[in-house]
Amino acid sequence: MRVLVQRVTSARVTVEGVIVGEISPNPQGLVALVGVTHGDTEATARALADKLWRLRILDEERSAADVDAPILVVSQFTLYANTAKGRRPSWNAAAPGPVAEPLVATFTQALTELGATTATGRFGAHMHIELSNDGPVTLLLEG
Repeated sequence: MRVLVQRVTSARVTVEGVIVGEISPNPQGLVALVGVTHGDTEATARALADKLWRLRILDEERSAADVDAPILVVSQFTLYANTAKGRRPSWNAAAPGPVAEPLVATFTQALTELGATTATGRFGAHMHIELSNDGPVTLLLEG
């Protein structure tokens, strides 16, 4: 599992012109783009959610847990693109939807259980993501 994390001052996801997920950080929040690969488990999803919740990347080296920063979770199979050959990415390393969707949901649920205010995109939809990256701060977590 890969989670590309961005520290943000605002973020929202729209599908067909309708906002499906939005966070209004005060002053900071996180966007978590989540990719799932073959062999990932619920334990992997929960461990990465815990790591994200406690990761000290907000102002003054605080974590989302320290300041109750909201988190927008968006599925992102393209995090497992293989671009080693040619000009067309291969998606073979990305888990198929029936495997990935429940693990993204487990990741989000684990954050909620830890105390996070969460919002999500819509799995499998063509989404438009608007965000203001703060810093900029962008990190890749892997589990």
